[in-house]
Amino acid sequence: MTSASVSKIYCPSLTEYKRRLSREVKIGDLPMGGLNPIRVQSMTTVDTMDTMGSVEQTLRMVEAGCEYVRITAPSVKEAQNLLEIKKELRKRGCTVPLIADIHFTPNAAELAARIVEKVRVNPGNYADKKKFDVIEYTDASYAAEVDRIRERFRPLVQICKQYGTAMRIGTNHGSLSDRILSRYGDTPLGMVESALEFLRLCEEENYYDVVLSMKASNTQVMVQAYRLLVQKLDAEGLQPYPLHLGVTEAGEAEDGRIKSAVGIGTLLEDGIGDTVRVSLTEAPEAEAPVARALIDRYTHRAAEAKPIRPLGEELVISNEELIMNRNESSDRNSSLLITNYSLPIDPFQYHRRPTREVGNLGGQNVPRVMVDISALDTVEYADLRAVGHLYSAFLDKFQMNDLGADYVYSGQRPVPFMLPNGLKEVVDYSAWLDAGSRPDHFPVLTQAEYALNAPRHPELNFVFHNLDSLTPAALDQLRNDHTAVVILYTDNAHAMPEIRRAFFELMNNGVTNPVIINRQFPALTPEQTQLYAATDVGGLLLDGLGDGVVLSTELLPARPKAEWLQTLDQLNQLSFGILQAARTRMSKTEYISCPSCGRTLFDLQETTAMIRKRTDHLKGVKIGIMGCIVNGPGEMADADYGYVGVGKGKIALYRGQDVIKKSVPEAQAVDELIELMREDGKWIEPMVLEEPVGA
Repeated sequence: MTSASVSKIYCPSLTEYKRRLSREVKIGDLPMGGLNPIRVQSMTTVDTMDTMGSVEQTLRMVEAGCEYVRITAPSVKEAQNLLEIKKELRKRGCTVPLIADIHFTPNAAELAARIVEKVRVNPGNYADKKKFDVIEYTDASYAAEVDRIRERFRPLVQICKQYGTAMRIGTNHGSLSDRILSRYGDTPLGMVESALEFLRLCEEENYYDVVLSMKASNTQVMVQAYRLLVQKLDAEGLQPYPLHLGVTEAGEAEDGRIKSAVGIGTLLEDGIGDTVRVSLTEAPEAEAPVARALIDRYTHRAAEAKPIRPLGEELVISNEELIMNRNESSDRNSSLLITNYSLPIDPFQYHRRPTREVGNLGGQNVPRVMVDISALDTVEYADLRAVGHLYSAFLDKFQMNDLGADYVYSGQRPVPFMLPNGLKEVVDYSAWLDAGSRPDHFPVLTQAEYALNAPRHPELNFVFHNLDSLTPAALDQLRNDHTAVVILYTDNAHAMPEIRRAFFELMNNGVTNPVIINRQFPALTPEQTQLYAATDVGGLLLDGLGDGVVLSTELLPARPKAEWLQTLDQLNQLSFGILQAARTRMSKTEYISCPSCGRTLFDLQETTAMIRKRTDHLKGVKIGIMGCIVNGPGEMADADYGYVGVGKGKIALYRGQDVIKKSVPEAQAVDELIELMREDGKWIEPMVLEEPVGA
């Protein structure tokens, strides 16, 4: 079978939910990949030399839903103690497969591979080095360096093969070696090539029990790298290895969950991924339920989804056909998709969809946030706090915080007072007409209303569309209307791909009107809404699609006003959180904090909370908080500043990737970090809107 447009093919189908069929890999008694369910895993945070502490935490993790448990082995002594941990777990009847996490020490990996069910190695620091040196290589010198590293890696491959131990080749964006950086740069391609160097040796040794990962804290880089990896495996005729999904250093609480869902969920939507680890700066028991919530959304997706209009001649192959064809294929992994279409986006590199500017939407404007307040019977000044606009009765004025919505949709009940500067109002078309077509109101029209060419606002009009309504006539009308902004929605369970397909329809027909993505989550818990919205909207934003977001809950039953305001506040913050996690609008401080492990040299949760308390008003500043040097300057490659544990009670402070202060006492480190920002002109004092007592 042949494949056209192969350079952009990275998943079984862009319009039908279909899991990528990977090779099955045995990990103890719990196989991964193939037709097996997507697995959940996490990593212990207890010192590996604390046998009983590691055992107790592992048991709690298994109880929380972990199917694999990873434990750090930074040196030979920790690798040896994995045996004691495993013995105690088996004694207690726990058979969970264990994974040894290795950095820098081949000797520890070779010992651990004889003990546990799987080892994880990082190509960036396994027999390679990272000193942030730029090295000029000739082709010959580069090849010689690759051969040297492969020879150092070969014994581990042979041991794994002998003992039936699986391996994860886990590339991290922040820890690419100087050699890879010098040739490929800090890019998704560099991440992929770093893993493929090791993978090719595995195949030379006829060792195939391999899992691959392409982790990054930057969700755009992470998604692009996984997609490129899948495409490269197919292009080179390599085995379709299972993929471990994760966003490194996602952070804590809401931000960590949103960021994880944007990265992991985007790939799951396209059927990519065989195991998930959500990296939160929280106890590892808290990670498994989030991973499970992301995975469970796809358990019945294929049955629940409605058919989506395909892209040209897109043919989806069943798993049975994939298995048959791969078994019969002489090259083991021939392309199994027949396609005859051209994607209007590059799935391996971020490009924002070109749009005309309408008002403050589209063009070079950041994506905007709209909040649906139409369920409120009445709106008062104080209610706008829920959309980020704070009213002071004492000063009789509004103050917009960094999470202040750009638009409110009030439906049939326009707000009865003048809105603050920076906030615009959208009303139903009939309400706009009834109110005398006010210039400070912007109408939203149904498809039928828009088709009539009735009176419009001279500057800005919104129109609801879904994929089915984008007929040739509707596309022509939009193309010629320089005042129209599309609010794009779907009721398909396979929501993100259908909205993406609608974007493709606009792009392929030369329609450049801005688009606001509308997702409705009427019957979900707040936790589900958070993860699902981050996946559906974030996945589109990562592909450069979308000029705004509105999350709707209008189908919920009647509730007290206070509960509605709380929900609106949550949705407003969620909208801004998704835009930030997708790197399309930075509206608050970003914390790139690792999830802790046995190498951590301070309490990550406590320290992250302390740093957040002092710095969370610094809009757009990125702060890396790393528990040890392994997850230090490399892993926080995107951060403006870094706070890294280098010893018991000792902290190193970084500006970018450069260490500025070494061995700062932990008690003084946050003050020293703030002083460093002050020196750079990045520090501002937090503002507080004060209300006098009794106001």
